[in-house]
Amino acid sequence: MERDWEGKLKDKQDFQKLMRRILEPLLPYYSKGRAGLSLGETAASYGKKAIALEAFSRPLWGLVPFWAGGGSHPQFESVYREGLAAGTDPENEEYWGGFCDFDQRFVEMAAIAYGMILAPEKVWDPLGKKEKAQLAGWLYGINEHDLPICNWVLFAVLVNLALKKRGQAYDAEKLERYLQGMDSFYLGDGWYQDGDSGQKDYYVSFAIHFYTLFYAKVMEGEDAERSNRYKERASLFAQQFIYWFDEEGGAIPFGRSLTYRFAQVSFFGACLMAGVEPFPLGVMKGLIVRHFQEWMRRPIFDRDDILTIGYGYPNLVMAERYNAPGSPYWAMKSFAILMLEDGHPFWEAEAEPMPKLKAQLALPKADMLIRRYEGHVTAFVPGSYSPAGHGQTPAKYGKFAYDSRFAISMAKSNFELHEAAPDSMLAFVIEEYVYVRRICKSFQVTEREVTSLWSPYEGICVKTTIVPTQEGHIRRHVIESSRDCIAYDCGFAVEADVEGERQEAMEDAALVENGHSGCLVSSKEGGGEGHVILADPNTNLLHPMARIPSVCYRIQKGKNEIVTEIKAHYKGR
Repeated sequence: MERDWEGKLKDKQDFQKLMRRILEPLLPYYSKGRAGLSLGETAASYGKKAIALEAFSRPLWGLVPFWAGGGSHPQFESVYREGLAAGTDPENEEYWGGFCDFDQRFVEMAAIAYGMILAPEKVWDPLGKKEKAQLAGWLYGINEHDLPICNWVLFAVLVNLALKKRGQAYDAEKLERYLQGMDSFYLGDGWYQDGDSGQKDYYVSFAIHFYTLFYAKVMEGEDAERSNRYKERASLFAQQFIYWFDEEGGAIPFGRSLTYRFAQVSFFGACLMAGVEPFPLGVMKGLIVRHFQEWMRRPIFDRDDILTIGYGYPNLVMAERYNAPGSPYWAMKSFAILMLEDGHPFWEAEAEPMPKLKAQLALPKADMLIRRYEGHVTAFVPGSYSPAGHGQTPAKYGKFAYDSRFAISMAKSNFELHEAAPDSMLAFVIEEYVYVRRICKSFQVTEREVTSLWSPYEGICVKTTIVPTQEGHIRRHVIESSRDCIAYDCGFAVEADVEGERQEAMEDAALVENGHSGCLVSSKEGGGEGHVILADPNTNLLHPMARIPSVCYRIQKGKNEIVTEIKAHYKGR
């Protein structure tokens, strides 16, 4: 994509062109019966039939609003007319299959339901009577099996809405029960947790708010009270969620499903879809435009212009167990804006800078403290998360700091420090193994600091207090240890193998910098020694090669107190 990306995103035609540019490379890879896409050979925790369905379904997150907004693409229209018929026909060799509890197929039903509601003339009307009955019957299967208690309940809401809108049998009792159950996830200030996992991450924005705003759009006339409540919550959420983005459109890489990339901004498109304007249209447009431009400049597509699993570049190290070759096309949710009518003022609005935001803000419902610096944004978190991980969970939730420009790194193993790549962590090395903060025992987030009590290893307890400063942050660790060991307090991972690269380990500090960014880590108490970690290639989310400045402390049996200062700068590129 970056080879011929022009960067212009002003009017509706520009966004339509970008959507087509991302999806049209898929056309040669649809199966003979059009019910699947073969995009790669890597596996996921579900079978090949579900993998093919996922790749088939997710482009609809972009195509459906494109069609609903008046767009036409005969090739894709033919593909989806044939594919929907083949995939739901039990006699067809490309039949997507029946179900079990917690079935991945239920996830992919949501995009099909989206199309049946918004663009029935493309997704539903072209089907014959038997084909409609088969599709409706297949979709109804979501009502006959258990779903995990999380954002998945909203897939059933969308499916039942679609069946209802198209005059098919649906489960009214489950529709209402799931809606009420989803309300139990609400925490206040616009924030939800993702069901019984307790997670507060991008699923709040690109799943729960996205689907509830869609509900508000299509059900406002029938369920005004609930629809208005969803809109009010989205408006509250927007006032805090905007802090996750820096001035140039970069977002904080935090939590799971980061391979969905520009889905990070889809919440604001969902707001526009539902008529919610928490900020002036120019501000919302500016954020959306800059975010798309950020991603389109990155090497996130392969040689055939297919989206890859990864973040800033192709990278399986960071993947979850539910990431299959078609998974990244969840990012197409950000094209919800394409359903806006041609005369909508959004298309005429000029892209404006970010509004004036506070330099520092606590998000108590999100367990997060945000600090805005020149050129980048940092989120400080206590490391509280569900123990039921999907892949690299400690790295995605357990670090001290998450930054829009200094992306986190993923461990290849915990055997060697360079393989563990423990940026923004206090990493204990015990008998050659590396142990970091996993699940914290207790925590507190205030407007000034983040405190957590945690244990990396049996017999070691750490109380960490993080205080943001104008140039970075200070960490104070009080460590009670039953053994002697060493610990590395690590700063941000900094891009290496680039112009201006410099790294230096000093007596009590370490520095890594290049022509556009840098991080200095200094020991203030505890007698630490500077050390630069040569992180393994492809561990960092944004940069294939990175170095991590750190301070090495000798931890003695008993009580230890160490203080480390982290300073970072980013000048842009």
